[in-house]
Amino acid sequence: MAVTGTQLLRAADAAVVPAASPAGDVVGKITVGYQGWFACIGDGAPINGWWHWSQNWSQAPSTSNNAIKAWPDMREYTHVYQTGYAALGNGQPATLFSSYDQQTVDTHFLWMQQNGCDTAALQRFNPNSSEGPTRDAMAAKVRSSAETYGRKFYIMYDATGWTNMQSEMKADWTNKMSAHTASSAYARQNGKPVVCIWGFGFNDANHPWDAATCLDVINWFKGQGCYVIGGVPREWRTGVGGSRAGFSGTYHAFNMISPWMVGAIGNAADSDSVYQNINVPDQADCNANGVDYQPCVLPGDVSGNQRAHGDFMWRQFYNMVRVGAQGIYISMFDEYGEGNQIAKTAETQAGVPAGSGLLALDADGTACSSDYYLRLTADGGRMLKGQIALTATRPTSPTAAGGPTTPPPTTPPPSTDLALHQPTSESSHTQVYSSGNAVDGDPNTYWESANNAFPQWLQVDLGSTRAVGRIVLTLPPATAWGTRTQTITVSGSTDGSSFATLLGSAGYTFNPATGNTATATLPSGSSTRYLRLTFTANTGWPAGQASGFQVYAS
Repeated sequence: MAVTGTQLLRAADAAVVPAASPAGDVVGKITVGYQGWFACIGDGAPINGWWHWSQNWSQAPSTSNNAIKAWPDMREYTHVYQTGYAALGNGQPATLFSSYDQQTVDTHFLWMQQNGCDTAALQRFNPNSSEGPTRDAMAAKVRSSAETYGRKFYIMYDATGWTNMQSEMKADWTNKMSAHTASSAYARQNGKPVVCIWGFGFNDANHPWDAATCLDVINWFKGQGCYVIGGVPREWRTGVGGSRAGFSGTYHAFNMISPWMVGAIGNAADSDSVYQNINVPDQADCNANGVDYQPCVLPGDVSGNQRAHGDFMWRQFYNMVRVGAQGIYISMFDEYGEGNQIAKTAETQAGVPAGSGLLALDADGTACSSDYYLRLTADGGRMLKGQIALTATRPTSPTAAGGPTTPPPTTPPPSTDLALHQPTSESSHTQVYSSGNAVDGDPNTYWESANNAFPQWLQVDLGSTRAVGRIVLTLPPATAWGTRTQTITVSGSTDGSSFATLLGSAGYTFNPATGNTATATLPSGSSTRYLRLTFTANTGWPAGQASGFQVYAS
C-alpha cells in the first residue's frame, strides 16, 4: 500500500512527541483514591453529622438508615462512635470511625505505608457548600498524615454537580489548596505539583460543560505550573457511550489520562475484554500523544460478589502492567459506601452488625484477612515496579499464614507493629501519662505509672490471638531521659484473665545514646492476644515508664 503525504506527516509528528514521563510521584507508582469523607456526630467536625455513614446524616446509622455496603474492621481505631446497629456478631458494640479524627487518617496512611500505596489522591468535591469547612480540614489532616508516614498526596477535584466549576475551582486552588504544595509530601511529577480533575467529558447532566470550558480549566492549571491528570470516561478515546463527542483535544491536553472503570467490569473476563478493546488502544493513543496513562484497578464491589477472593483484582493488575501503563489508580481506598474499598474490612459475620445484611470479606466462602486487599495492592505495586515478574497467577494468599479462626487473625508483615493504636489497659497512671500513649506512635508521649508504688503493669490487646516474636520498648529519645534500667516481666493471655509468664523478670536498659530502646525476644512459638508488662523497679524514676510498646510477629 502506498504511503500518503498525510501519513508521513503524522508519523513525523509522532516521532517528536515526548516519551512517557520518567518515574515520579504518580508515574511508576500506585495511587489510591482517598475519600476521607466519613464523619460522626460528636467528632467536632463542622459538618456535625453522620457524613456518608447514613442516609439521614442527622441520625445515627442503623439497618434502616444505612449508606454503606461493607463494614470496616474497627480494631485499630482509638476514637470510635456508637451507631444504631445491633452489636457485632461477636458481641462487640457496632462503632464506626470519623475521618475527622487525625488518628483515623494516621491509621489509614500507616496502612498505605505498610502496603506499598505510594500516593493518595484526596477527593475534593465542590467546597462552596456546608461541606466546605470539613473538606478544608480534611486536606490539612491528610497532609499531616502523609508527612508523618512518608506518603505523597495530591488534590483530586471532582467536578460532579459543581455548577460554577470553571471559576470556583480556580479560586479554590488559588486561595486554599495551592498552599499545600509547600508540603514535602505533596506529589510532584516532572517537577510539577500534581492536580487531578475528575469528571470532564462525561455524557450526563452532572457534567454539563462543553469541551472549550473544560480545556480552559485544564490550561489554567497547567499555566499555574501544575501536572494535570484527567479522570475521564472509559470511552474518552472514541467519544461515544459515556463520553461526549468533540472532546479529543480536551482529553489530550491532560498530562495524564485516568479512565474510570467502576461499573464497567465485574469479573476477570470483563477485565480481559477491556484490556483488549480499550486499554491496548488507549495506551497506544497516549504513547502517540505524549500523555501518561493511569488506568483504574478495582477490588470489586463486596455486595455484588465481584471480588472472587482477589482473583478479579489481580487480573486487572496483570492486564494493566502488561499493557505498559505509566501508573495505576486504585478505586478506592476507603469507599465503604460503594463497597469497593481496599482498607481493612470485616473478615466474617463476627465483625459485622447482626441482622444488618452487610457482607464480610468471606462472602464467597474463602476466608480473607481484613488487610488482604491492602496486601494484594502491595504485590500489584511490586509487579508494576518490576520488583516481581509479570504473572497472571495471584501471588498473595487471602490469609497470610495458617488457617482462619473466628475471627480469622490478620497476619501482617513482620515489620508491622501489632500493638500500634490497639486498646490498652494499666494498673495506674500519673497525671496525663496514660497507657494509650505507649501505642500512639508518637515517641515523645509516654505512659507513667503511679510513683513509688511498684509493682505496676501495662497491657495491650492485639485484637485476636497472634504469633508474636519480639517486643520493642522505648522511652522518649531526648537526652533529658538519662540512662535507666527497668525490671520487667512479660506475660500473655488469650482471654485477658488468665496470664502465663512468657519472659521472667529481667532488667532492660534504656540509653539515650542508642535511642532509649530495649528489645525482648519471646520464646519461639509464642502466641497470645493480651501482652502484659509488669514493672518492679526502675533505676531512673520510681515508676514504670514506656513511650513505645511495640509488638512484632518476628
